[in-house]
Amino acid sequence: MSQAPPPLAAVSGLTKHFPVRGEGLLQRPRLLRAVDGVDFSIMPEESFGIVGESGSGKSTIGRLIARLLAPTAGSIRIDGEDWLALAPRALRRRRRKVQMVFQNPFSSLDPRWSVQSIIAEPLLTHRLVSRREVPGRVAELMGAVGLTPSHADRYPHQFSGGQRQRIGLARALASRPRLLIADEPVSALDVSVQAQVLNLMRRLQRDYHLGMLLISHDLSVVNYVCSRVGVLYLGRLVEVGPTRDIFGAPLHPYTQALIAAIPQPSSQRRPPPPLQGEIPSPIDPPAGCRFHPRCPHAVERCRREEPLMRELRPGQWAACHLAETLRPRIA
Repeated sequence: MSQAPPPLAAVSGLTKHFPVRGEGLLQRPRLLRAVDGVDFSIMPEESFGIVGESGSGKSTIGRLIARLLAPTAGSIRIDGEDWLALAPRALRRRRRKVQMVFQNPFSSLDPRWSVQSIIAEPLLTHRLVSRREVPGRVAELMGAVGLTPSHADRYPHQFSGGQRQRIGLARALASRPRLLIADEPVSALDVSVQAQVLNLMRRLQRDYHLGMLLISHDLSVVNYVCSRVGVLYLGRLVEVGPTRDIFGAPLHPYTQALIAAIPQPSSQRRPPPPLQGEIPSPIDPPAGCRFHPRCPHAVERCRREEPLMRELRPGQWAACHLAETLRPRIA
């Protein structure tokens, strides 16, 4: 019997706290708990999605794994190697393994550089090809993302939003990464273009054998692209599992509320009432279950005791004291 391959990326206890100055001169800085102890893994060639409301810490997780931010605590292992233990020079050599596509294609590309220069930069930085081979490799990457190679001398302002995001994908693929982190990759695009970019990402993942971390507030995007999903609330994962199980039978009340709110064009049922209240401040998160101030099922135990992640179905984990007694209301 063959053993399962090790994870491509494994995150354990990932934490990021930002100091926030108090309003008074004599007040001590407080901590904004953007990410507060997150665990998950991504297998080779797997697509894993993270969903949650704005301010839940999704984008911070992506930047921590890409090492654009330094974590406060926890571990990040890529191909079994502890990235937090790497010396700066060793980290620079390995950065090409993890590449990121950002939310806004209008600000993530340098307007002073041509497309040729933008895509060529990682090729030259990581010495993947000689300078003589750069034009051919740039043309190959542009063709792979559906752009005309003859436009390599143009500048970002001469392309549409969808085309700019394709340039960002070509730049990310240039370094031959193992893991692609896509942070809200279609939220700034027209709806008519979003499906084209998502289909392109699925094809590129298959053709280039990529693992993918897709970060989005749009559950339908994650449902379309990802095989597994983690639901993030106030810096902590509250449910993780296969996408078909999470969307078909969610266990956590927060996940149930998110999925129930997805518009159903063919449905005659009235939309459910929105979640009551605002997401609490990550500077002063509630005691016990962080979702309890907004949960319609909360009991006294939820207010005083933090729930632990438990595997309640094969491969499906949830952090809820009441998960066994709450039947999934979404089919």
